[in-house]
Amino acid sequence: MKNSTKSGHSAFAEDVDKGLSADPKYLSSKYFYDDEGSRLFREIMKLPEYYLTRSEMEIFTEQGPEIFEAFGRNSDPFDLIELGAGDGIKTAVLVEHLIDEGADFRFVPIDISSEAIDSLTGGFHKRFPSLRIEPETGDYFARLETFREKSDRRKIILFLGSNIGNFSREQAVGFFRDLRDVVNTGDRVLIGFDLHKNPRTILNAYDDSLGVTPKFNLNLLKRINRELGGDFDPDKFIHYASYHPIERAARSFLISDEDQTVRIEALGKEYRFRQWEPIFMEISQKYDLQMIEELASESGFEIVRNFFDGNRFYADSMWKPSA
Repeated sequence: MKNSTKSGHSAFAEDVDKGLSADPKYLSSKYFYDDEGSRLFREIMKLPEYYLTRSEMEIFTEQGPEIFEAFGRNSDPFDLIELGAGDGIKTAVLVEHLIDEGADFRFVPIDISSEAIDSLTGGFHKRFPSLRIEPETGDYFARLETFREKSDRRKIILFLGSNIGNFSREQAVGFFRDLRDVVNTGDRVLIGFDLHKNPRTILNAYDDSLGVTPKFNLNLLKRINRELGGDFDPDKFIHYASYHPIERAARSFLISDEDQTVRIEALGKEYRFRQWEPIFMEISQKYDLQMIEELASESGFEIVRNFFDGNRFYADSMWKPSA
């Protein structure tokens, strides 16, 4: 574990240096989810403007039996593996349906946040005392590869919450091709996609009235301070969100509100910021059905079925490996 933590910090430092040395500057959104970032994101999911969680919850609540049927070979035992499990609130609804259907499965939540995993595991043990849970903390694919070596059961892999929207198109195809390499013919993947809709509805989800989203973004500067010896003053940066309907992408930035210099001790470097200079923080891609079909095809999958909420704001897309 010590070696893993050390290498993780080294990669974090390297990525921060690469991003802050670029023009324009950027920081990788994959580092949002330390324990505090995960806590803040749980707050975001409860916000009235953040429709994504409610939409996916509606799908699981109202279409659980149909989702189970789409797994195929329902009498076979399987491992239900969730990538980026978070607090598992939505997954709990699906798990309850599976238990009611008499499914033979065990639940394997994977998350980089130990706090999130501990909280989820405790809650699931209390709610589902007979459920077999094998939590994993760390990188998705490292954990999946390890799990494949010790289990020959079918895998049903969940990648929910429109997490795929944080990837560029090239990154998304690469991610799904990597996923294709660790699944077998009978396995299934269920992916959450936020759909293109009224641009105002989308923008409000990333610029909430209570200001939780800015705290979530600024927490990454605090993490750099804490783990890498940075001296960022978060009060000197403002959060800005935008949505581009042609590209179908929401973007978040932190904007320096004055000329300033930030030093990061772990890197032994200083980084200058001009007044109003942005740091690109995150992309949240939105999709239509053609985009989803193209992603599946290019990655070696085919769509089994798409599940929609009543507003068609959101889709959970069930995929299987192509023959």
